[in-house]
Amino acid sequence: MSTAAVVKEAVKETLIGSDEHAAADQVQPTAQNKARFVRYAVQDAETGEYYLGPDQFIDAVAPPHEDYHKIKREQYSILFSVADRTNKGKVTLSDWTYFENLLEKPDAEYEIAFRLFDVERLGTVKYDDFRRLYELNKGPDSIPFDWDCEWAKLYIGSKTKRHNLDYQQFSQMLRGLQGERIRQAFQLFDKDGDGFIEPEDFERIIMETSKHKLSDHLLENLNTLCNISQGSKVSYANVRAFQNMIKEMDLVELIIRKACAKSQDGKITRTEFLNQAAKITRFSLFTPMEADILFHFASVGNPSGRLSLEDFAKVLDPTWRNRHEAEARLLPPAVQTKGQQFMHQAGESAYNFILGSLSGAFGAFMVYPIDLVKTRMQNQRGASPGSRLYDNSIDCFRKVVRNEGFRGLYSGVLPQLVGVAPEKAIKLTVNDLVRGAFSDKQGNISVIHEIIAGGTAGGCQVVFTNPLEIVKIRLQVQGEVAKSVEGAPKRSAMWIVRNLGLVGLYKGASACLLRDVPFSAIYFPTYSHLKKDLFGESQTKKLGVLQLLTAGAIAGMPAAYLTTPCDVIKTRLQVEARKGDTQYTGLRHAAKTIWKEEGFRAFFKGGPARIFRSSPQFGFTLAAYELLQGVLPYPGQKAEKMHAGVAEAVALAQDRIGGDSPYTRSRNALKILLDLDEHFGRVKLDANAAGWKALPSWMQNAPKTA
Repeated sequence: MSTAAVVKEAVKETLIGSDEHAAADQVQPTAQNKARFVRYAVQDAETGEYYLGPDQFIDAVAPPHEDYHKIKREQYSILFSVADRTNKGKVTLSDWTYFENLLEKPDAEYEIAFRLFDVERLGTVKYDDFRRLYELNKGPDSIPFDWDCEWAKLYIGSKTKRHNLDYQQFSQMLRGLQGERIRQAFQLFDKDGDGFIEPEDFERIIMETSKHKLSDHLLENLNTLCNISQGSKVSYANVRAFQNMIKEMDLVELIIRKACAKSQDGKITRTEFLNQAAKITRFSLFTPMEADILFHFASVGNPSGRLSLEDFAKVLDPTWRNRHEAEARLLPPAVQTKGQQFMHQAGESAYNFILGSLSGAFGAFMVYPIDLVKTRMQNQRGASPGSRLYDNSIDCFRKVVRNEGFRGLYSGVLPQLVGVAPEKAIKLTVNDLVRGAFSDKQGNISVIHEIIAGGTAGGCQVVFTNPLEIVKIRLQVQGEVAKSVEGAPKRSAMWIVRNLGLVGLYKGASACLLRDVPFSAIYFPTYSHLKKDLFGESQTKKLGVLQLLTAGAIAGMPAAYLTTPCDVIKTRLQVEARKGDTQYTGLRHAAKTIWKEEGFRAFFKGGPARIFRSSPQFGFTLAAYELLQGVLPYPGQKAEKMHAGVAEAVALAQDRIGGDSPYTRSRNALKILLDLDEHFGRVKLDANAAGWKALPSWMQNAPKTA
């Protein structure tokens, strides 16, 4: 079929609904739709055909076990008239397939309403038919509506010049109908003509026109709208501002999410909301009064002026229920014994240890060539240029590649990977534990406690760091020894461990401790504040990989360079001295000797390489650690993620009830009809009706109004 033909058929089907029987008959029902039909269908005793009567149809689209909250289950009966295309009082499998396909359309709400009021099935809605159905379905005590008003005449014409409405005209009229209902209701209750009504009257107007769209929190506090002004009544400006706000709930949600994401504490003020609204929209869409109304209802019970997504969810999320009802639905938390608590804590510690090990190994491998260059530069002795093997770090890198090949850059990498895993795991785990112990209930921690947590983590890691460092350093420098001393044996890591013994493995531990404690005390607080203060991490904003790497790299620069003197002393103590080299007896002796023989600058040998190694290494390590926490969550917990806003909460709620299920889509199809009147659809259908073309008998008996 050509493009023009496809467009023609689509327009024809949308406008006049022609050939809908043939189209539905051609579409084969899915296995799921057919199974749902068969589950509720009954068999005709005469023909043997399966069908759905009004009661069976309601069971199919609105099962009794579902939560309908603000919509009465019997109101779904109005959809039966749309599904029953032949007006026989029964829905066949082909009718059911047609109805399911109709619900899947993006404009299903308007399509359902149009086909309901298109009594003669000719693709147009007549005023008389629309008026009869409206009068029949509205509640006995509903606020009256004047169909001869100027607004209605603009759509349907005056009494003497009524005209039928096609789909586009009809849907546009429905879109504005609720606003006109509210305007007329306000005029009805404004008996003095002063532009004010009582809060109770405003509450009744909203309950009859918008109850099905609003949360319990909003409905329970409607009569407090007068509190935003000095008087005790509600003005028409208040009512119109309230209506505009609920009409733009989706846009309001988007603005709030973006504004909260930029806030460090995840909370915003009225001014921040309006500023964000001005940035998103091309012009100022929301007035100050509309913002006042939004913040008034969101701050009920929390009049702080700064509101979070949780506060706004009470207003924006129509599925939000009152607090007592929500608490009643929650199961009481399981009480754990001391043994279970211990096992749970041990499991979490093991989990953090494994993640830290993987992250540390990854970070160490990525920067190992730089670490090798740093070690060789620090071990290079002699103050005169002629006695040096390497001119600088770049020269060292080139000579290692030229003399030992690319693999020479990874000499000793295996023990590094084996040892760095528990080392980083200990550091990250201890830092998290100590920070958690010093943090308050809101997760806040003072700077001094951050420094203590980092220093404690650095001190605890030395038990793994020192043996790792001494083996790694001796493997890293033996390549240059082999080139300078002919016949020098190449030692393995295991040989070095056996030769040193347990005590020898901790040679230079005091220098290692002197390096690692201040390094971690500087690094962890700096990293935490960079994430929060520079990149704006908050409860509502989760940083990306690039931001985590950058924060880790920047935090590592001062920590690495300022602790370089301790690292130089440690390297000199741990490396195997060659013939003619000074033998260091301890930490103090090494520091004095280096100062005397090589000067102050010798304490910062390999400083640049140490920066280029430590900064990206900890950046890679911490980024990997935080990513692994999200990808591989602790068993029994959901993957870590930041709250994305009200839309996420709504989506999760819809997922629990089947967000894309036919039940949810059927409920959505009632939205527009309930805008007409909250009682719409409560009239029981007559299964023996003569058919739509002549209007059912129960509809014909309704009083006909002009």
